[in-house]
Amino acid sequence: MSAPPPLQIREANAHLAAVHRRAAELEARLEAAECTVRAQAERLARHDQQLSAALDELGRAKDREIAALQEQLLTSEAAVQSLQAAVRQRDKLIGQLQPRAELLQDLCRRRPPLAGLLATLVEAERLGPLPASDSLPGRPSSPLANSTGEEEDSDQLEPAVFGTTV
Repeated sequence: MSAPPPLQIREANAHLAAVHRRAAELEARLEAAECTVRAQAERLARHDQQLSAALDELGRAKDREIAALQEQLLTSEAAVQSLQAAVRQRDKLIGQLQPRAELLQDLCRRRPPLAGLLATLVEAERLGPLPASDSLPGRPSSPLANSTGEEEDSDQLEPAVFGTTV
C-alpha cells in the first residue's frame, strides 16, 4: 500500500484535532453539567432537609396545640359541670323558696286590710270600756264585753279590753 498524500494527512490531522477539540469541549460541558447537577442535587437535598425539619416542627406544634386544646376542653367541661351543678343547686333553692315567696306575696296583698283592722283595734283600745254607771242591770257593761253565750243571773263578765298582739 502506498502512503496517503500529505494533503490528505493534513486534512485527517486537522479533522482529528477538530474531533479532539470537540470531544474536549463536550467533556468540559459534561463536567460543567455534572457540577451543576451535583450543586442542584445538594441544594435540593438541603431544601428537602429543611422542609422535612419544618414538617417535623409543624407536626410537633400541631401536637402541642392539640394537647393544649384538649386540656382547655377538659377545663371547659369541668367548668360546665360545675356551673350545671350550681344551676341545679339554685333551682333546688328556688323550689324551696317559692312557697315562701308566695306566702310573702299573699301577706303583702292582705296587708292593707290588716293595717285597717289594726288601726280600728287601736282606736277601740283608745276609747276604752264604757263607764259602769251607763250599764243596765243584768247586762254587760259594754257591748264589746266578753260573752260565752251562757246567761247567768248573778255573774257579770268583765268588760273586754282591746289590745294588739302584733
